[in-house]
Amino acid sequence: MPAITVDNVLVLPRLPLLDEAATIRPVRTVTTAPSGFEGEGFPVRRAFAGVSTTDLDPFIHLDQMGEVDYAPGEPKGTPWHPHRGFETVTYIIDGVFDHQDSNGGGGTITDGDTQWMTAGSGLLHIEAPPEHLVMSGGLFHGTQLWVNLPRSAKMNPPRYQDIRGRESALLTTPDGGALIRVIAGEVAGHRGPGSTFTPITITHVTVQPGAQVDLPWRPDFNALVYVLGGRGTVGTDRRPVRTGQLAVHGPGDALRFSADTAQDSNTPALDLYIMGGQPIREPVAQYGPFVMNTRDELLKAFEDFQAGRLGAIPTERLPHTGGQGTRP
Repeated sequence: MPAITVDNVLVLPRLPLLDEAATIRPVRTVTTAPSGFEGEGFPVRRAFAGVSTTDLDPFIHLDQMGEVDYAPGEPKGTPWHPHRGFETVTYIIDGVFDHQDSNGGGGTITDGDTQWMTAGSGLLHIEAPPEHLVMSGGLFHGTQLWVNLPRSAKMNPPRYQDIRGRESALLTTPDGGALIRVIAGEVAGHRGPGSTFTPITITHVTVQPGAQVDLPWRPDFNALVYVLGGRGTVGTDRRPVRTGQLAVHGPGDALRFSADTAQDSNTPALDLYIMGGQPIREPVAQYGPFVMNTRDELLKAFEDFQAGRLGAIPTERLPHTGGQGTRP
C-alpha cells in the first residue's frame, strides 16, 4: 500500500506517551464487511454493513474499493449521479481516479490523495479511471466515506477540496513502529489538511509487524477502526481483526491496536483507516444518493433532481492533473 510514505519514519514527530490516567477505549463490536459491486461494476466491501447508525454518527457509509488488479480494458468507475445533504471523501491508496462535478470541481488523485466533495444543496458528479488506465489496467485500491452534514449545513453551496497526500500531517509512535497519516482533524496536536463542517478526524495508519500503537483520541468523538489490509488486534483485550473488518469502540481517551508478528506475503503490515467525529444526533432520512433529515426533504431532493435543479452535466470534460502534480 504506497499511499504517502517516508523513507525513514524516525525523522517524523512522535506521539507522546499516554498519560497514566488515560483510558483505553474498549472494543464494543467487530463486524465483517460483505462484498458487493458499485457503479459500473467495480468491487467494494461495505464496511458499515450491520452497524447501527447511532454508533456511526456522524458517518453514513464507507466502501473499500478494491484492492483489485485490473487487466487492460477492465477498470471501471461510476456514471453521472446526484448527491445532496452530505460529503463524500474519496481516498486513493493505489491507482488513479478522476473526478468531475456540475459545480466546477474536478481533479485526478493517486497514491494517498483525497477528493473531498461537499454535496450540500446538491450537484451531479462522476468518478472514473482516466482513459490511459482503462487501456493499461493496473492496481486500484481506495475508500469512499460519506460524512453527514448537520441540518444547518445540508443546503450550503457545494464545494470541492483537492487534498494531496503530501499535505497530510505525518507522525510516528515513540518507537517508530507505525506511520500515521492525518487526513482531517487532529491527532496529538498534528492537524490534517481537510476542512470539515462536522468536527471529525480521519487517519490512515500503517503498523509494522509486532508493533503496538496507543493513539490519543478525542473523548467526545466516536471511534471506528477499519482494517484495510493485514492482521492484528484492537483494544486491551486484544480482539483479533483482519482485512475487511470494522471495530467499533466505546468511550475513552485513546485507541490501542497492534499488528501480528506474522503477516501475509501480499500485506506486509497492518493498514487501518480510522475515523471519529462528534455525533450530530439528528434524524437521518436516507435513500440512495440523498441524506436528509425527513422523508419530505428526500422527496424534495428527488423532485429537484428530476427537474434539473441539481446541475447539468458539463458539455466539456474538465482538465485534470496528474495525481501528484499541480492542482487544477
